[in-house]
Amino acid sequence: MIQLVAFLGNYGREYEKTRHNVAWQFESALPFADKLSWQSKFKGNYTAIEPEQLASWCAQTGVLAKKDGSPVIIPEEMPSKIYFLKPETYMNLSGESIIELANFYKIKPEETLVVHDELELPLGTVSFKWSGGLGGHNGLRSTKQVFGTADFWRLRFGLTKPTDKDIASYVLGKFTEDQQIILSQIFPQAATLLAKVLFSKDPSKFLQEWSKKKLAAE
Repeated sequence: MIQLVAFLGNYGREYEKTRHNVAWQFESALPFADKLSWQSKFKGNYTAIEPEQLASWCAQTGVLAKKDGSPVIIPEEMPSKIYFLKPETYMNLSGESIIELANFYKIKPEETLVVHDELELPLGTVSFKWSGGLGGHNGLRSTKQVFGTADFWRLRFGLTKPTDKDIASYVLGKFTEDQQIILSQIFPQAATLLAKVLFSKDPSKFLQEWSKKKLAAE
């Protein structure tokens, strides 16, 4: 089961709401985001959440609940804590933050989910993926380097690859107002997916449905 969720982004006010920081925007948009208590450590900010607390928050905010509105059943195999991490190393050194937390809490690569932007997918598309290539993403490259393997989970948010712009300036540019509206449409569904994945004994069962799921049109 997944124990660590790492939201990749660049630290600093100038990077707020840029395309490369879509994972941080997603975290901030989680309906229970205001309940998270962050601490500065592991070259970033992290929070530890008990499964019972997470299940309660998900039910209260409508992210995920049983049909009667009560919290979902917590699998016996679920770890005692779920960790959220926002590295503050800048994107190309994200792995340094991830490996510090992972080593400290003895979390394996296959128990790690990395949330990141994806140029090769269109805006409005969300993808849940296991292992595979890095797509030129510096944050993923750094994570693979410290883990020594690409065998970790990914939750990807499409950006739409530009045809007439420099890639670096594009990903470090800010979303337009229309694009922000698209994000607001897809984030709630992605939050439910995240919750389902975290409470699942077998996250792989979501791979087919969420391989490349278009949730909103650009």
